[in-house]
Amino acid sequence: MTRAAARLHMAQPALSQAIANLESELGFQLLERHARGVTVTPAGSKFLEKARQALAAESEAANTAQSLARASQGAMELGFLGAPPGLHSPELLDAFTRAHPGAELNYHELQFPSGSTSTWLGRVDLAVVNRPPAESGLWIQPLRPEPRVVVASRTHPLSGRGELALADVLDETYIGTSPAVAPWFAGTFTFDDHRGGPPPNVTSDHASNTQELFAMIADGRAIAVMPKCHAEILIKVLPKSVMLEVTDASPAELVLAGREDHRSPLVDAFRETAASLGATD
Repeated sequence: MTRAAARLHMAQPALSQAIANLESELGFQLLERHARGVTVTPAGSKFLEKARQALAAESEAANTAQSLARASQGAMELGFLGAPPGLHSPELLDAFTRAHPGAELNYHELQFPSGSTSTWLGRVDLAVVNRPPAESGLWIQPLRPEPRVVVASRTHPLSGRGELALADVLDETYIGTSPAVAPWFAGTFTFDDHRGGPPPNVTSDHASNTQELFAMIADGRAIAVMPKCHAEILIKVLPKSVMLEVTDASPAELVLAGREDHRSPLVDAFRETAASLGATD
C-alpha cells in the first residue's frame, strides 16, 4: 500500500480511504488485509481485469479522437525511439516537407514498449521504430536494415577492440530493461535472437526509457546493443562511449509503423514518400 500510494503521489491513509469508498460503492471487498500486507480478493481480480479493459478502451478512444483532430488540421504526430529521425533519416523528412510544405509535423519520443504494440503506438499517428511483431490493426512498412552494434563506455574491457564477434559478447553483462518492457524489444538490446534467450548477466538497475539506457552506458557498468544509426549519434553526445562493430550479428530493421485507425491522407503521404526513397511495402 505504501508503494502504491507513492506511485499515485498521495498519502497512504487517503489511498486506503479511497479503496474503502470504492468497495462500499461496489458492494464487495476488493482487498483482503492481513498482518503481512494486502492481497486481491477473487472478486477484486475479476473487477481489476474489467477495469483495465475499460480504462484501455477510454484511452484508445481519446487517442483516436486526437489523431482525427490532427488530421482535420493538416497535422501529424511522428513517434520515435532513441535518436530523432531528423538525425538519422534527414532525407526522408526533407523529402516529405518539400512535397507537403503546409503539413505540420510534430514529434513524440516514445517510451520503451509494454503491452500490445497498438496500445504503445496509440499516442502517435505513425512511428520510426525497430520492427515490432505483426498485430491485428497495425500496419508496418520497412525502411531499411541497420547493422546492430555494441555501445560501451571507454572504461569497458571491450572498448579497445576494433571489431567483435557474437562469441565475444553473448556472455557479457548487459544493461537490463524493466520487466514491463515487451520481450521482443528488450531482446534487441541483448542479442537474444542469437543467444536463444535473455543474457545470463544483466545489471540490477533496469532502464525503462532511452535516457536511462544512455545514462547507464555512460556509467560504464555494462554494454548495450542498438542500431548503428542510433549509436553514431549517441557516441557524439557521450564522448566517453565507443561503438563496436559486431561482424556476424544480424541487422535490426527500421520500419514505419502505425495503427490502421490512425491512418490519414498525411500518414499515407509520408508512407509514399518513404517508398519513393527506396523502402518497400
